[in-house]
Amino acid sequence: MADYIPSGEDRVEDALEYGVTPEIGPVLESLFATIRQRGIDLPEGSYTATLLSGHEDKLLKKIGEEATEVVMAAKSNDPDQLRYEAADLVYHLLVVMQRWGLTPHDLARELESRFS
Repeated sequence: MADYIPSGEDRVEDALEYGVTPEIGPVLESLFATIRQRGIDLPEGSYTATLLSGHEDKLLKKIGEEATEVVMAAKSNDPDQLRYEAADLVYHLLVVMQRWGLTPHDLARELESRFS
């Protein structure tokens, strides 16, 4: 069995169920789609909806907190904690991007422009 899912061949959920490592693109797109939908539906009790509709300072403070936790995990040389905190930071970054009208595609274009 491959250790990754080639683009477009399977859903992220299938990759996770079978224990293979999905490509980052589909995972980020799926997560961002969920974040975007939470912003539309604003389901009661949703942490994401609260971040999207609440005071912007609360969301921006979370970015700082999560970035600090990434630094602390890296300094403690704990790869498992670093992976966990990096995922939190990416999630909160995607929420910030959604709130200010950016998409992962905008980010991809910006990153690509830096090494093209």
